[in-house]
Amino acid sequence: MNRTEKHLFVSDLDGTLLNDNARVSTTTARIISDLSHEGALISFATARTPATVDVLLAHTFTTIPAIVMTGAAMWNRIYRRYDNIQFIEADLAAIAIDACRSAGLQPFIYTLGKANILHVYHSGTPTAKEEKFIYDRRGLPLKKFHINEPAGDGTEFESTILILAMGCVDAIFSLADSLRHYEGLSISAYKDSYNHSTGLIEILGQNVSKASAVLHLKELTGADRLTVFGDNLNDLPMMAIADVSVATANAVEQVKEAADIVIGSNNDDSVAKFIRDSLSS
Repeated sequence: MNRTEKHLFVSDLDGTLLNDNARVSTTTARIISDLSHEGALISFATARTPATVDVLLAHTFTTIPAIVMTGAAMWNRIYRRYDNIQFIEADLAAIAIDACRSAGLQPFIYTLGKANILHVYHSGTPTAKEEKFIYDRRGLPLKKFHINEPAGDGTEFESTILILAMGCVDAIFSLADSLRHYEGLSISAYKDSYNHSTGLIEILGQNVSKASAVLHLKELTGADRLTVFGDNLNDLPMMAIADVSVATANAVEQVKEAADIVIGSNNDDSVAKFIRDSLSS
């Protein structure tokens, strides 16, 4: 391993580190774990919450925090705690929630409670896609869903971190455009990595992004060099601030065009192999 500089590697999960089955392969887990045991600085930046991150990375050892909820917080996997949490102002949360509903979308509202439990509120009857989203995440230790419970206008939530909505791509991108002029909100809209007919919008606090969180992590680790990996539009901010930006072969065209390097697909352990080769050169 080249130890002449501290090199931080940060990978997106879905569509990048995870394969098409939304899993970390045995090979990838072994490579990253071995490198981390040797002192490599490897982390992840994802839209997911710690509830699913812990499950997905159960067999992947790393030593530094993971960036979760598109940069709204960091999750210390060793001490199992949130760090650097960025909340949404209550009045802006209310505006964003109302805008989602006016667009015919029922958002998931993520609030942080005691004991690091995320409480996720959703009003109305979930769509089929929302049902699957809930089913895949229900019963996890760090997350509790509240379905068909009154969510009000958001002002009663003291600790709103994330507002997430899903629907047809045109509706999602139109909603994103309508919300971007609010100075205190950060908006990320993109197609689902596994179903491109579904659009996702993440509404976050001011100046929250994967990029701002990655820069914070770089400062925490004292890294001299930063390499990031991504596949989707919400990865573009962190790619723009990296020394080296890497896209997987399955990435959307805008991401591949923005990347310095395009590697193999997410099904070929490409990220882990790239990190291993970079450190051995």
